[in-house]
Amino acid sequence: MKRRSFIQTSGILGAGLMFNKVSAFAAGSSSFPVVRTAPSARNFSSAAVEKTIQTFKAGVKNEELGWLFENCFPNTLDTTVFHEVKNGKPDTYVITGDIDAMWLRDSSAQVWPYLQLVKEDKALKDLIAGVINRQTEFILKDPYANAFYNDPEKRGEWTKDHTEMKPGVHERKWEIDSLCYPIRLAYHYWKTTGDTTPFDGKWKQAVLTTLQVFRDQQRKESLGPYKFQRTTPFATDTLPMSGYGYPVKPVGLICSAFRPSDDATIYSFLIPSNFFAVTSLKQAAEMMTAIVKDNASANQLTALAAEVEKALKEHAIVEHKKFGKIYAFEVDGFGSYNLMDDANVPSLLSMPYLGAVKATDPIYQNTRKYVLSDSNPFYFKGTAAEGIGGPHVGRDMIWPMAITMKALTSSNDAEIKNCIETLRKTHGDTGFMHESFHKDDPKNFTRKWFAWANTLFGELLWKTYRERKHLLA
Repeated sequence: MKRRSFIQTSGILGAGLMFNKVSAFAAGSSSFPVVRTAPSARNFSSAAVEKTIQTFKAGVKNEELGWLFENCFPNTLDTTVFHEVKNGKPDTYVITGDIDAMWLRDSSAQVWPYLQLVKEDKALKDLIAGVINRQTEFILKDPYANAFYNDPEKRGEWTKDHTEMKPGVHERKWEIDSLCYPIRLAYHYWKTTGDTTPFDGKWKQAVLTTLQVFRDQQRKESLGPYKFQRTTPFATDTLPMSGYGYPVKPVGLICSAFRPSDDATIYSFLIPSNFFAVTSLKQAAEMMTAIVKDNASANQLTALAAEVEKALKEHAIVEHKKFGKIYAFEVDGFGSYNLMDDANVPSLLSMPYLGAVKATDPIYQNTRKYVLSDSNPFYFKGTAAEGIGGPHVGRDMIWPMAITMKALTSSNDAEIKNCIETLRKTHGDTGFMHESFHKDDPKNFTRKWFAWANTLFGELLWKTYRERKHLLA
């Protein structure tokens, strides 16, 4: 199934949606239909997650928010994880939802909100360790691929893409964030648990492979080994210039052929992803020193982080006539830049959430004002909501993920409350979040089953419960 495709069927879906029952939902109802997957059909059950759900529902008077939290927060565990012990090690395969493939980015983000609970639940801890192990395996298989199958021999719908496709690879779109997200998950797993067992020789090799790919994609000496083209009517699904994208001037930044939306970049120096790379390289260096005891490799990681960071200061900032100094979305090193933001993470909006910039950074604050305004070509305002979308699903489609991220990067009570209320009102009577919805009609949405969006919304609600409970009244 194509990533941009919609699920057309009704009835009980993998997300646990029962549309025959949900259709009877009416705003203001005192009771809500059971749409969560039945306990017997859940892929994984966590006592800590169930306790969290009960705590939230007991402490929040708004019944609809309690219902949404119960549906969304565990959705990754309920429907998308496949956990086992393989060769004596935990192993976890994580699909996105309605697509039977594991994205390095999505899988990291899907299990991220559960890290805070692993000290209460060893099984949950093992599940996340299994994700790290599986991601290591995939990176060593092909560091340029963004998504993989559970079956190492499977060939899917993109097997005829004009690139070096291997069996077991679902899609081979090179995206910087695909190699950053596994480091983020690994680093915070280590910091949370103290467990170092996933970080063996294979993990070290995966980190060194990441380092090499990042260096190659600086394109200092050549275009590098990666190129990609697809026979498709969608310009955003392929790369020009014989599959290498438009030219860039080597300035120290890293090329990303595609955005986290899986859409092609216009200018390959994708700024949010380069910021993310700096953070990830520093985290990998710390782990390489403390766990692997390889100071030489740590120094190489640190040096590349410093180089990219310096290049960002020199090339990522542009002067906007209305907002002042802001971060561009993409640049080419020659002086050209693309001003916009996309809903997918990493985005310019999300950089504080990823630890890539401080929320108080004046340039970030200017950038935030820009991307949350109609100066951003992918900011849409309608009768149902306003928010950031992107080219992936087209005009007038707002992504709940971007509204959630707006709240997660805000310190303003009114702004956070408005985001939560918007999401509460725009689930399209399903009880779940979606990839996107039309600015004037929340029932016109894409992807009925998109676990990342669900779990991220659950993360927001739980964070708000712990820090600003009064906003959930």
